[in-house]
Amino acid sequence: MTRDDTGAWAAERAAFGEIAARLGRDEELWTDFEALCRHGGRMAGTASERAAQDWCERQLSAFGPVARESTPYAGWRCDHAVLTHLPVGGQLEAVPLLGTAFTPDAGIELPVLDLGRGTPEMIAAAGDGVRGHAVMVRHEYPFSTQTVHRRVKLAAAQQAGAAALLVVQPEAGIGPVSGSSGRAGGPGIPAMGISAEAGLALRQPGARVHLRIVGADLPGACTDTLVLDLPAGQAARPDERVVLSAHIDGHPLAESALDNATGVAAAIALARAFAPRMHAMRRGLTVCLFSAEEWALNGSREWLAALPEARRAAMALNVNLDSLAGSPRLTALTSGFERLGEFARSGASLAGGALGVHLPLMSNSDHANFAACGIPALRLIAGFDEPDSALRLLLTPADTRALVDENHLRGATTSAAGVLWHALRADNLAGLRNGARPEARA
Repeated sequence: MTRDDTGAWAAERAAFGEIAARLGRDEELWTDFEALCRHGGRMAGTASERAAQDWCERQLSAFGPVARESTPYAGWRCDHAVLTHLPVGGQLEAVPLLGTAFTPDAGIELPVLDLGRGTPEMIAAAGDGVRGHAVMVRHEYPFSTQTVHRRVKLAAAQQAGAAALLVVQPEAGIGPVSGSSGRAGGPGIPAMGISAEAGLALRQPGARVHLRIVGADLPGACTDTLVLDLPAGQAARPDERVVLSAHIDGHPLAESALDNATGVAAAIALARAFAPRMHAMRRGLTVCLFSAEEWALNGSREWLAALPEARRAAMALNVNLDSLAGSPRLTALTSGFERLGEFARSGASLAGGALGVHLPLMSNSDHANFAACGIPALRLIAGFDEPDSALRLLLTPADTRALVDENHLRGATTSAAGVLWHALRADNLAGLRNGARPEARA
């Protein structure tokens, strides 16, 4: 079905109205969101993550059997992390990047080199001045066409001979910034996120720090992927599946509310709304709640790699929900699939919502791993290219439920429902597979 068929499209909008009304009445969307926030940051490998997974399993089990599929990831534990300003001796606001390399038990003392934004070009231009230093670079708004990701800066600093990396959160009064190092147990240098105030202190000439990060890599770590399968009715393509995904895990600094209690609460609400209507769908719905997403997308990558080929081949589309509030504007990141943007816009229009589209692959959530398998995949996200939105506070102690406007979350969930309805009901999704990117780099 296409939007060119005006009468059929009007009928489709009318049929979708029941789903939209159901979501409009769904008080559990907000109470589920708040319940997830009460579990804390949900960092993979912690009691907070496990409790949140148990809670999500109970919520999803109301709609059908839920499988807990064991998923390996490059685990890591930090027992002690301190950054000290020398010779003052004062402790600076800092957190280790997830999975970062450790220091010797006694720590290391290093001179600080401030490279401002710290792009790879700036690091290369500093030449031998980088070697043996704690290189300080600025954290950037992560959802922009101009962003240089922290792991790109970390890799450039490590290659240039830096002894450590410090990533400065630019906004005062917020605290340090977290994020993944992407090391996955391999070689690396110690890396920490620090507050704006700590960065200001270390911009003084001759600044030195003592850095100590002690813990252990956990190469045998496993988490769970929660999987709910809702079969289609006796329609045209009941063996095809649309995968609706979100990630449960977050960071220990706050409640991981925007990132990603919003997406998980929305995914559960969509399962609740669609489960009674699956008899009218042309393809089945698989709801996947991943963990270890914050570990350079490790969880979904390992889960997809372990699937039988037939199970992957049945996946016609992935709709990934990650950071759905913080701005009223919603964007589909369409992973290089050229026809997927217009398809997603058509679906969102069922709900009366506008949807921005960004075509190039962005490896910033689990959709990228589906795209790497050749599966059309999009991420729905609020605040794309809006550096002043609340999403600037992701990965910081400010990512709490106070940042989330219920109307933004409800509107994004209804738009996601339109995309999902269109995907489950469309005559044919084969045409979406053009323009796939061959590899997703986390």
